Amino acid sequence: MPMPEIHPTAIIERGARLGEDCRIGPFCVVGGEVRLGDRVELKSHVVVSGRTEIGEDTVIFPFAVVGEIPQDLKFHGEDSRLVIGRRNRIREHVTIHTGTEGGGGVTRVGDDCLLMGGVHIAHDVQLGNRAIIANNAGIAGHCVVEDDVIIGGLAGVHQFVRIGRGAIIGGMSKVTNDVIPYGLVQGPRGELEGLNLIGLKRRGLSREEIRALRDAFDELAGGEGTFIERARRIGRTSESEHVRHIVEFVTGESDRSFLTPGG
Repeated sequence: MPMPEIHPTAIIERGARLGEDCRIGPFCVVGGEVRLGDRVELKSHVVVSGRTEIGEDTVIFPFAVVGEIPQDLKFHGEDSRLVIGRRNRIREHVTIHTGTEGGGGVTRVGDDCLLMGGVHIAHDVQLGNRAIIANNAGIAGHCVVEDDVIIGGLAGVHQFVRIGRGAIIGGMSKVTNDVIPYGLVQGPRGELEGLNLIGLKRRGLSREEIRALRDAFDELAGGEGTFIERARRIGRTSESEHVRHIVEFVTGESDRSFLTPGG
């Protein structure tokens, strides 16, 4: 079985479990409750602490701090965890914290994510697969970010916000309410300005599917009734899987209101 490669200046606390072919670089610190999957690499000066699990082939770059306690004054040392998936790239100075009792106790990061320099993922965040979070963006506690979301540099996401699958958030935007799947948000106050059409095309959606999404967006923007009433009406008529996902997202449980078209 291939053994981990550990630099002599690294500190691996008793109890830590390292998978096959892990590489632990200079001056890294790995806590006693940490579990690293096969081929995880810590470049140098990386701190991984707490009850943290990191999936195989993930690479963490210098000065990242992963698995420390939450920045939450209600946290008093209760048992909580951080679970990070496979093949992630976690760049310099990223911070990711464990969960809290009030948020379910677990912070999660999916597979194949890119977290660029200085990104902060707070306690109890549920981050999906293939997310791209650009430099110095921050996701506050209890947020849910679905698959294939892109968040621009210096953007800030308010606690308890949900961001739907395939949405894109422009750089330096402040997002204070939920964002529908495939939505395009930009501007200092985080306004919903349309659909992430480039992202939809890159994912290979047909013209018919994109047209169905655009029709649904237009109905949400200008139809009669409340935002949720419009979504329910769309759900009764549309046969598009992607439109139905928007409807389920809008009609699901949330602690926030929505960013609405033109609102």
